[in-house]
Amino acid sequence: MDRRTVLKGAGLAAAAGVASPALAQSSPEIRWRMPSSYPKSLDTLFGAGVQIAKRVAEATDNKFQIQVFAAGEIVQGLQVLDAVQSGTVECGYTLSSYYIGKDPTFMFETSVPWGLNVRQHNAWMHFGGGLPLIREFLKDYNVMTFPAGQTGAQMGGWFRKEINTVNDLKGLKFRIAGMGGQIMQRLGVVPQVLAGGDIYPALERGTLDAVEFSGPYDDEKLGFVKVAKYYYYPGFWEGSAQPSLYVNLEKWNALPANYKAILEAACAEANATCIMKYDAENAEAVRRLVSQGAQLRAFPKDVLDASHKEAFKLYGEIAASNEKFKKMYESWNAFREKEYTWFRIAELPFDYYNYTQQGQPR
Repeated sequence: MDRRTVLKGAGLAAAAGVASPALAQSSPEIRWRMPSSYPKSLDTLFGAGVQIAKRVAEATDNKFQIQVFAAGEIVQGLQVLDAVQSGTVECGYTLSSYYIGKDPTFMFETSVPWGLNVRQHNAWMHFGGGLPLIREFLKDYNVMTFPAGQTGAQMGGWFRKEINTVNDLKGLKFRIAGMGGQIMQRLGVVPQVLAGGDIYPALERGTLDAVEFSGPYDDEKLGFVKVAKYYYYPGFWEGSAQPSLYVNLEKWNALPANYKAILEAACAEANATCIMKYDAENAEAVRRLVSQGAQLRAFPKDVLDASHKEAFKLYGEIAASNEKFKKMYESWNAFREKEYTWFRIAELPFDYYNYTQQGQPR
């Protein structure tokens, strides 16, 4: 072996000796816990958290592992934010609108009643300034957030009796989360907030007169058709609904840069996959529910008109006394106006014509 070969080999060995510890330091062993606000039976919403954990583990050669827990296993479904904020857990999969009791500004991350559809919401979040505003707001709660799911437009819920006019809502005990509950309260409803796994028993016992949760695919799994037959639409309080991954801010800041990138990419994948699955599954599930006795009903126009009026009246009232809400509302509402104009030009005529041709001879 000549002198140059020996020196080259020695140089490679030395480089390896330096590089290996550096590589090890950049890929530490990390173990996180992720409580979910959803039961395991909801394979799309609970499953989105599982998908995130799986992708993170695969992309880091199992160096970064996240253990996912169903609602109630280590944290109650409506207490995920508190657990992440305090550092009891490192992250959690949840819905921001569960926490409007802390501040109504939380609603913007999930959805705004009579607001944006999925594409419009994603556009506002990522290109309309929404996500930076939400992250700024959540710093006060020691949380970093990532869009990590999407249900699309939801159904209006299951009712024991028919709703023929807005007056039929008065006194109705209705499980409804988020700002939708406050709007419906103005129409005489008595709103109740329950996590997914607690809803069916309350409806079965008669503690509730009506429930809304998501759409046909999830509602079928929760069995609501067994105890309430009237299935109303649209769920105007959730034209889209985005669950999020909440990460404790200190834990997020401590992650290596590559782990941050991997976690963010995994959440983006879950955000896209979730709505694709719902769009595919809801179409089949609604047919099965009808075969099981569900009676589809559209909300009467006076219910829609009254709720729309009360919604924007409420937003104005909150904005007048809550600067954080006002700042986000102004951004959201300005973006909404522009999006509606564009969608009325291109998307609505295309969709409307296609739907009117359904069942027509070809």
